[in-house]
Amino acid sequence: MTIRLLLVDDDPLVRAGLTLMLGGAQGIEIVGEGSDGGEVPDLVARLAPDVVLMDIRMPHVDGLTATERLRARPGAPEVIVLTTFHADEQVLRALRAGAAGFVLKDTAPAEIAGAVLRVAAGDPVLSPAVTRQLMSHVTGASGARSRRDTAAARLAGLADREREVAVAVGRGASNAEIADRLYMSVPTVKTYVSRLLAKLGLNNRVQIALLVHDAGLLDHDPPEGTGE
Repeated sequence: MTIRLLLVDDDPLVRAGLTLMLGGAQGIEIVGEGSDGGEVPDLVARLAPDVVLMDIRMPHVDGLTATERLRARPGAPEVIVLTTFHADEQVLRALRAGAAGFVLKDTAPAEIAGAVLRVAAGDPVLSPAVTRQLMSHVTGASGARSRRDTAAARLAGLADREREVAVAVGRGASNAEIADRLYMSVPTVKTYVSRLLAKLGLNNRVQIALLVHDAGLLDHDPPEGTGE
């Protein structure tokens, strides 16, 4: 299946570069471009993209606001935000608003194309290590206890199995990896993830991961690649 991609960036040179880099990528079709976040609703309605690659800093309606508005709508396309910094408060806010990940503007073309394809397939772009790095850089001690208490209260209503799946999502495990770890079938894992999204009022796996991080459930997370 060809993934329909919408580019949104206020710099025409950046858009031209992205078009040049991604236009020939297998499995991706660039269906349109926008120069401001205010154009996104009309472009999405008219072009029906699967993924929006969105600059986070634009002069009129920025990418954060555009992401919040877009992801609040039913059936919204996935969003990947473009940024120049790894640790950025706006990036974290965009992820909390429903963006499926972020890429740096100097990322290699093949990696950007790979991110688009992964997000379209339902997989977040962020690894657990990147998530922890981002949150540690932009989330200070102020309000940390409040965030933890709020997140813990939201997760308190989960059944034990739902919590296990949520923690596995927070660790960056794929559906197949979760199925293997928790002795489930992949369709059962997908059902649990869908149930978590509905129960917690979230719209993608990144938001589950951030909530699990906020609640402190990964404070003793094992190093990546070592298993559990």
